[in-house]
Amino acid sequence: MKTLVFATSNKHKLDEISSLTARGFHIVSLAEIGCTEDIPETEPTLEGNALLKVRYVHSRYGHDCFADDTGLEIDALDGRPGVYSARYGGKAHDFGANMDKVLEELMGINNRKAQFRTVIALIMNEDEFLFEGIVKGNMLTERHGTEGFGYDPIFQPEGCKRTFAEMTMEEKNAMSHRARAVSKLAEFLQNQTVEGI
Repeated sequence: MKTLVFATSNKHKLDEISSLTARGFHIVSLAEIGCTEDIPETEPTLEGNALLKVRYVHSRYGHDCFADDTGLEIDALDGRPGVYSARYGGKAHDFGANMDKVLEELMGINNRKAQFRTVIALIMNEDEFLFEGIVKGNMLTERHGTEGFGYDPIFQPEGCKRTFAEMTMEEKNAMSHRARAVSKLAEFLQNQTVEGI
């Protein structure tokens, strides 16, 4: 079984991805390979940050690996917060501050269209690959639900009457941006297994 590193320390992402990966691969976290440093995310695009992370791990630890970067892209804010989604409100991963800033900036704006976009970068056998998942929806004017993380309480996917935060993990995984990108990754990995690569 081939070992593949998921270049993240985010437990939420690890939980979401655990049931979606291909057979024939043993997925391990950064902690399991002894990587404790904070990998910088300094690129101006989701694609750039995902590639930066996998190149960092591959060059220093020698493992094939994949990493993701996800952004909330809001039409009325010219695509913001985008690559800055995790630290939009100031301190990184302060979900409350991030939501507060978005809600404040959207106050009085009728166009609430937005999308979550995940890009996964993979390095395997020295080659690089990118996979993308998108979920379109609308930003609400207040929080609804207590599940999930990030902007889930204020994002309502198209065709749904609930936010991501009002769904179970299983329901969210069936349609989320990350699940769609991971599905493409898993299909690719499964093909590699079948072909014996």
